[in-house]
Amino acid sequence: MKSGQANIVTGGSTLDLEGMLSFPTTPLAVAREPQSASCLATRLELLRNTLRPTPHVPLAMNGMNLFAKLEYVNPVGSIKDRAAYWILKRAAERGDICEETTVIESSSGNFACALAAFTHLVGLRFIPVIDPNISGTYESLLRRICPTVVKVEDRDDTGGFLKTRLQMVKHLCATIPNAYCTNQYGNEDAVEAHYALTATDICADFDSLDYVFIAVSTAGTIAGVSRRLKERYPKILVIAVDSEGSIIFGGAPRKRHIPGLGSSIVPPLLSHAKIDDVVLIPERETVQACRELLTTHGLFVGGSSGTAFAAVKRYAARFPAYKHPTVLFLCADRGTPYLDTVFDATWTTRLE
Repeated sequence: MKSGQANIVTGGSTLDLEGMLSFPTTPLAVAREPQSASCLATRLELLRNTLRPTPHVPLAMNGMNLFAKLEYVNPVGSIKDRAAYWILKRAAERGDICEETTVIESSSGNFACALAAFTHLVGLRFIPVIDPNISGTYESLLRRICPTVVKVEDRDDTGGFLKTRLQMVKHLCATIPNAYCTNQYGNEDAVEAHYALTATDICADFDSLDYVFIAVSTAGTIAGVSRRLKERYPKILVIAVDSEGSIIFGGAPRKRHIPGLGSSIVPPLLSHAKIDDVVLIPERETVQACRELLTTHGLFVGGSSGTAFAAVKRYAARFPAYKHPTVLFLCADRGTPYLDTVFDATWTTRLE
C-alpha cells in the first residue's frame, strides 16, 4: 500500500480512495416516506429513551468513600453514546443534516460504534475513519453496520494515527456530497451532552462530592461534567487523567498502545473544562488497575476506566487525613474490546 493511502472497504471489497465515491444505501426494516430535517430530529429525539441514567457502585477502598459510575451500561456500550446522540440531534434540529447526509467521523472505537448504531436507526449513511489500533471487536461491529469503513495505515508525526485520521476525514468531507463531520474533538454539542446528561445523572445521585476523576481524550466529557459539577458542588476538585505519551497536558509525545485515552493533539474542547489537577498514568499501571478492578471489585472495564482508577490510587495520599472524602471516577466502557490487549499477558510485554 502506498504512503497516504487507506484501506477502504465497501460492501466487502477493498478499493483505493479514488474508487469510493459511490455509497450503497442500506434499507431499514420499515419503509418510510422521505423525511425532512425536522422529522429526522423527531426520530432522533425518540432515541433519548434509550439513554437512561447509568448506575454508580461503591468500591471498598481505605481512606475514602469511592464510587465507580458505570457508563458502559449505555445502549451501545460506552459513555460516547451520550455525545453521539446529542450531536446528531442538535445537528438535525439546526438543519445541518438531513436524509441525504453522509456522516463522517474519526474514532478509535466507541464514538464510531455509537454513531454507527444511531445513524443506522434513523436511516443516515455513516463512514467511520479508523486505524490499526482499533479493537477487533469494534472493527467487526463497524464493518457489519456500515457499508463503508475507511482504515488509515500511516502514523503521524507523533507516532500515533489521530492526525492521519483527521486528514482523511477532511479529504472525505471535501469529496463526498452532503458530507457532515460530527467532529468529536471540537463540537461543543459534545460538551452540552455531558453537561445535560452525564453530569445531571451524577447530581441526582450524590448530595455531596469531594473529587471526580475523569479520563481525557476528546475532552468533551470532562468539559461538560466539570462545568455542571462545579455548579452543583462548589468545593469539588476535578482531576483530569491522561496517559503518559499523550500531549494533551504538555507531555512529550510517545507511541501509545491503549486506545480511547489521550491524544496526539490538544483537543479544542479542553478549553471549556474546569480542571483542578492532572494525573498522568503509564500504560503498565493502566493494565494493573484494569485487572485489579476485575479481580478485586468485580468490574470488567476498559483502559480509560482502569487509568482513572489508577489515578485515584495515586492521588489518595493527597486526600485530607481527617475525613473520608467522597470520590467518583467514570468507567467509560466495558473490558470486552480489550481482551486481546489489556487483559492479555503476552500483549502486555510490548509496553515500555
